[in-house]
Amino acid sequence: MTTLKIKQVRSQINRPANQKKTLQALGIKKMNQVVEHKATPQILGMVKTVAHLIEVEEVK
Repeated sequence: MTTLKIKQVRSQINRPANQKKTLQALGIKKMNQVVEHKATPQILGMVKTVAHLIEVEEVK
């Protein structure tokens, strides 16, 4: 299973509550913070929800 590096590159100000909560659930608290998660279906769904706010890089 691959690992994903997720980095927030756009602000969560003026975003819907579900997108803010999704970023919190991913463990992202501030801009340019990088977190790592395994590529499970749940994480991939969260990434899809906030894809316009983050950058995703696959790490093997």
